[in-house]
Amino acid sequence: MKHMKSMKSQQSGFTLVEIAIVLVIIGLLLGGILKGQELINSAKVKNMVSDFRTTQAMVYGYQDKFRSFPGDQNQTQLDGNFSPAGTATAGAAATLNNGRLDGNWSDSATSESYVFWQHVRLANLGTGPTSLADANYRPRNADGGFIGIESGLDAAGAAAPFIAGMTGSFYVCSDGILGKYAKQIDSTMDDGNTDKGSVRVVATGAVRGAAALTNANIVDGSQYLVCAGF
Repeated sequence: MKHMKSMKSQQSGFTLVEIAIVLVIIGLLLGGILKGQELINSAKVKNMVSDFRTTQAMVYGYQDKFRSFPGDQNQTQLDGNFSPAGTATAGAAATLNNGRLDGNWSDSATSESYVFWQHVRLANLGTGPTSLADANYRPRNADGGFIGIESGLDAAGAAAPFIAGMTGSFYVCSDGILGKYAKQIDSTMDDGNTDKGSVRVVATGAVRGAAALTNANIVDGSQYLVCAGF
């Protein structure tokens, strides 16, 4: 009997203090993880906002330097800008020197919107490959989606922005952005309404002229295209 009593006295569980300490440690770890994720998300949004603003600065910087839109100059003008001759590639000949960026923001051929990136990089206004054939030529955002630029006009010069109802001289579009980031981008750059103002949002894969989505129709974990008018 004495031996059994001794065995029982040696068996003990965690005290309330020990359990409380463990719970505090778990809480601190979870809090740290959540805070870390919040910082990552914030950094992504800042990076994406920077993409829009940097592209805008490239346009104005090139205009200030060469008195023309990047992508809109003919081969003779480009040869005068960059040495040796043939370093830069002109866009489609029929649309050059018309004071706009013809083509679609998502073009992957030699439209003005596509050669835009080569021209601003050769002018030292941006970084990245200058070879049109390079696999990494088209810039990407922090979520891996493509970034592009256009004037949002049809062949006749009439307004035809990718997202219906937008106004501006040119539009920068960034694709494959999660809904939670798209809403934060709009709040940072515009009025916080994803279907109004100078920043608007549509689903990835939407066709030209699609209506912008309201905040309530944007799902945090789904992908979207965000366009900003300047």
